[in-house]
Amino acid sequence: MRLSLLLAGAINLVATQAISASRCTPETFTPHLSSNASLVYAVPYGPNDTFVGPLSNYTDLPEYCAVYVNVSSSATSSYEFGLWLPINNWNKRYIAYGNGGFTGMVQFSDMAPGLFYGFATVSTNTGHNSSVTEAGVAPWALNNPETRTDWGWRALHGSVDLGKDLTEAFYSEDISYSYYSGCSTGGRQGLKSVQMFPDDFDGVLAGACAWWTSHLQNWDLKVATYNLPNNGSHHITADQIDVLADEVLRQCDGVDGVEDKIIMNGYACNFRPEALLCDSPNANTSTCFTADQIDTVYKIYSPWVETNDSFVFPSFAYGSETQFSGMIITADEDEDAPSGIAYPRDFVYNDANWPWQNLDFSTIQLSDQLDPGNATADDFDLRPFQNRGGKLMHYHGFADGEIPTGSSIYFYNQVLKALAPLGIQLDDFYRFFLIPGMEHCQDSVHDAPWYIASAMQPSSLTPSNVWSVPGFRDRKHDAVLALIAWVEEGIAPEELIATKFVDDDVSEGVQAQRRICVYPAEAKYVGGNWNETSSFECKY
Repeated sequence: MRLSLLLAGAINLVATQAISASRCTPETFTPHLSSNASLVYAVPYGPNDTFVGPLSNYTDLPEYCAVYVNVSSSATSSYEFGLWLPINNWNKRYIAYGNGGFTGMVQFSDMAPGLFYGFATVSTNTGHNSSVTEAGVAPWALNNPETRTDWGWRALHGSVDLGKDLTEAFYSEDISYSYYSGCSTGGRQGLKSVQMFPDDFDGVLAGACAWWTSHLQNWDLKVATYNLPNNGSHHITADQIDVLADEVLRQCDGVDGVEDKIIMNGYACNFRPEALLCDSPNANTSTCFTADQIDTVYKIYSPWVETNDSFVFPSFAYGSETQFSGMIITADEDEDAPSGIAYPRDFVYNDANWPWQNLDFSTIQLSDQLDPGNATADDFDLRPFQNRGGKLMHYHGFADGEIPTGSSIYFYNQVLKALAPLGIQLDDFYRFFLIPGMEHCQDSVHDAPWYIASAMQPSSLTPSNVWSVPGFRDRKHDAVLALIAWVEEGIAPEELIATKFVDDDVSEGVQAQRRICVYPAEAKYVGGNWNETSSFECKY
């Protein structure tokens, strides 16, 4: 049955013959485990059953078989993965979901909507257990090189590989297509899979990729140091960041030709922070900036360049200020552990007492040399993935205040420089999308359309059990369906349409939608209601 039925919304109609829930037993899976793996459980769940997860409980899902496996990856490390197998509506497709930050947790929140499509879904804990509130810390990595390797690549690849075997054993049928969706660390995992294991996936959807691990993680700390110590004359407060955001919007909103509170290109504005200077000794210091504080603003928006003009990492884009507080505002009691310290301290130097003041270019050089866990996804020659017919969709929010949008632009350009001289057209297998107004992986500033049904997004909407794009379950609005259409029918995505629901509540209806263009094209305003897609066209 052709994909057109799937794109018309009849996703569950492409299922193969229903399989009995009685097969969801340890006896079905145990014979197919590798020698270093053990089955934790295999339990069938019906629509009225509740799966109790670490962050949320899941109910009202299509009937499925929940499998959980532990794998010993070395003498000192192990990883786990969850595998959810639809019982009545498997579409013969398999999808893996990535993770976020340093979090060690199976991504059940993505696996749940995956069931509604009919996917067999898999996700790993990356080799350790930690909560989302611990995404920026990594005590598990200290002096644990094997666990770092699990986080870097091994846990995902191993989970995907064994998960495929278990899936085919359960259905007694081959998987037709294999997909991946992840954002942030999950985006990095997707690119790493493309580079190291090009046969793992037919299609990869990778967002806000934390791909340059040895530079990004140290940059995270570098940005925090710009604003330390807290009692310094250059220190910017959380209230001042709000003022900064308002001024950026005032100066940059109209650059794209329409004042709609959405900055279409956060690197196109010639922003002058001097407009915020205190104009007298009696000025309100909570709403104006001293000369020293203006210097801090310049550092935040400047690329990190070191010895001999060595480029280390790009800067934030204008319009990403709403997430700055988590990056550069450090409470007094936490000055010894600012944002970003975990990587150099726990991965690179293996020193729990390493002080952030020691960060310098030698830290970058050592990080590049060691690349703990072989996590950095910097092999720009993607020919093996391209040659086997793989398709890569890559996206990043322009209002991302955690991972600069420029890091994805830099990655794309490095791939272009590696492959274009060989006569390879990137658009044939790799398409990149920038989403104006979208923050890190999900949500947006000033109600900009951001939702494309990618990893980490459905769980950000209400009510529960949102999947795909309600009312618009097609390849234009749903990036997962766009990827499927590209892989299976050769229909390349010429654009995506991002959606903003009122108060991010699907039941309240659509507030706005906007075209998202294939880079380097940009959506240009051509007139009309800016909340409608017809008001923008993709132009170079």
